Amino acid sequence: MADKSGPATTGRALKADRPTDIRNVVLVGHSGAGKTTLMEALLHASGATSRVGRVEEGTTVSDYDDVEIRQKRSVNLAMAPFRSGNVKVNLLDTPGYADFVGDLRAGLRAADAALFVVSALDGVDGRTRLLWDECAAIGMPRAVAITKIDHHRADFAGTVQECQAAFGDGVLPAYVPVYSGEGDARTVRGLMGLISQRYYDHSGPERTESAPPEGLDGEIDAMRNALIEGVIQESEDETLMDRYMEGGDLDPEMLITDLEAAVVRGGFHPVLAISSTQGIGIQELLDELPRSTPSPVERRLPDDVTTVDGKPVTGLSCDPDGPLLAEVVKTVSDPYVGRVSLVRVFSGTMRPDAVVHVCGHGLAERGHDDHDVDERIGALSIPMGKNSEPCGEVIAGDVCAVAKLTQAETGDTLSDKERPLRMPPWSFPEPLLPVAVSAAAKSDEDKLSQAVSRLSSEDLTLRVEVNPETHQMVLWCTGEAHLDVALDRLRERYGVRVETDDVRIPLRETFAVPAQGMGRNVKQSGGHGEYGICKIEVEPLPSGAGLEFVDKIVGGVVPRQFIPSVEKGVRSQMEHGVKSGYPLVDIRVTLYDGKAHSVDSSDMAFQKAGRLALKDAAEHAKTSMLEPVDEVAVLVADDYMGAVMSDLSARRGRVIGTEALENGRTLIRAEVPQLEITRYAVDLRSVSHGTGTFDRRYLRHEPLPPQLAEKFRQEEQATS
Repeated sequence: MADKSGPATTGRALKADRPTDIRNVVLVGHSGAGKTTLMEALLHASGATSRVGRVEEGTTVSDYDDVEIRQKRSVNLAMAPFRSGNVKVNLLDTPGYADFVGDLRAGLRAADAALFVVSALDGVDGRTRLLWDECAAIGMPRAVAITKIDHHRADFAGTVQECQAAFGDGVLPAYVPVYSGEGDARTVRGLMGLISQRYYDHSGPERTESAPPEGLDGEIDAMRNALIEGVIQESEDETLMDRYMEGGDLDPEMLITDLEAAVVRGGFHPVLAISSTQGIGIQELLDELPRSTPSPVERRLPDDVTTVDGKPVTGLSCDPDGPLLAEVVKTVSDPYVGRVSLVRVFSGTMRPDAVVHVCGHGLAERGHDDHDVDERIGALSIPMGKNSEPCGEVIAGDVCAVAKLTQAETGDTLSDKERPLRMPPWSFPEPLLPVAVSAAAKSDEDKLSQAVSRLSSEDLTLRVEVNPETHQMVLWCTGEAHLDVALDRLRERYGVRVETDDVRIPLRETFAVPAQGMGRNVKQSGGHGEYGICKIEVEPLPSGAGLEFVDKIVGGVVPRQFIPSVEKGVRSQMEHGVKSGYPLVDIRVTLYDGKAHSVDSSDMAFQKAGRLALKDAAEHAKTSMLEPVDEVAVLVADDYMGAVMSDLSARRGRVIGTEALENGRTLIRAEVPQLEITRYAVDLRSVSHGTGTFDRRYLRHEPLPPQLAEKFRQEEQATS
């Protein structure tokens, strides 16, 4: 579906001549905070679009995907540029829902600053706190836009305090809303600029500027002093500090210059007040973005850039005349133009039809091979949501779309083929919600594998595997919303109808006590018969030991050439199980006696005898069903540590240790059966109020509780 609002300006407006005239800003925040609506208001106010699109009508620039229009929420990273004065601002809209963290990370990689969008109604959620810490860890400059200030329940002052509690003391308002009326009749009249000490009146058809209204002096002075002290403290401007301490007048331009420097260093975070629907604060934000966010030149290149053979590279900068260094931050398949890559250029200049070196990172755990190839890039364009504007070249610091990069995948480095370089990979969250899928009809079976393979190559937070034990095709997703989008795309984009099912956990069984068994395979009713008799002893072994086969035959009662045949039979029966139908593991089988026939004995006869002997031993012994146990590491805010530990215990988990970390978080390590954590990616989010993350790895198989073992045996018998 095409963008209905349409670009109002093209060509020159989307082109940047110098890196210093570029700003790459990513919008982040929880779902429903108003990021997409804010982007629409900015695009319209800057003249980039002819009218304001609406999420409810499916007419926004950034939510152009069919699934976004149907679900009325962002699920993809989208870019839309606009001009503010002489500066080109590349605005990157990211999904707010936690399931789409892959596109969020892509937006952070492409940007030089983050604008955190926080609703004055809902405040700061746990996921936004985590994201703030993530940006702080990489030193990304941040500002805060508090939206929906026009709502009668909006609490701007309370939201600022909540942001300060969550993000730190460096969060201070640069603009403050001025209200009139009370209760449901309360309306926003305008904004007070704390540095300029000017009042911006939005009550009329046009914004007007004047001195502060009467009655605001005391409150405004206190907030302005706090802002000035914060700027001076972070900017370390001693001249300004001395003048402030002496009580002299401060030049607003000097304050703004110091504010910009403090924001770039990542220690100060201005707060702006926004009503996107009424246009309040939009012009102020348009004015602030070029001044209060860094250009690509002010942001250093990613650390640890190397040659393809691992040698460090120094001296790179955001220079259009330097060597080419770019990165694919997102890959999509367009039904009309094919594969399209969103690329951030860090150094050099990218030109159409140039041959570039593509350096991959070998994400083998997700089925992506390491690769170093040369490839000719296709046409270059500047994205405006779904639409795009062709461009002749893209300089360092800018972001563009590249067509027909068939080899490059998300996270790959693009560089000059004469000087191939490699950027360090950025982390993708591990998908931890498994769902089994199968074709709904025979006609869909051939298309299913190809479709899921293409989906996983576009979205590196989606993993596909075929479990060798259960033979299920399993989609690993980050959450239920992520799964819904994947299934929607399989159906609508690739025409594949699928059915979902619970993931079958690969249970196993073993002998609980030693036992003996005899396998008698004697068939001599005429013609070439079968003759093979063997006697075995079976003993349990520790978890992970597998099969240990011991030969104790003496006197040649079982000929040497048939001893491996007995072992083959035992292994074959272990794969099929002996009682429950699940694979048999971790046993020592000792062959100690048997009989053979000079004519009728054969390899197959003793294979069958070995299978029968193992089944016979199981009939005379107690066996145990085994379940896989994972080591789980949960990172959670301290406030929810108790709830998480209680939840793990309810899942038959054993907490083996905790570790207090900085920023009020705790790492909990536990051993938990896989049967209990198939939906833990969803449940943890609820228990921890969005503050928890976890990873898991297979540890071992352990005996299943008897009551559960009996339940699974009955289910297996019912389906067999």
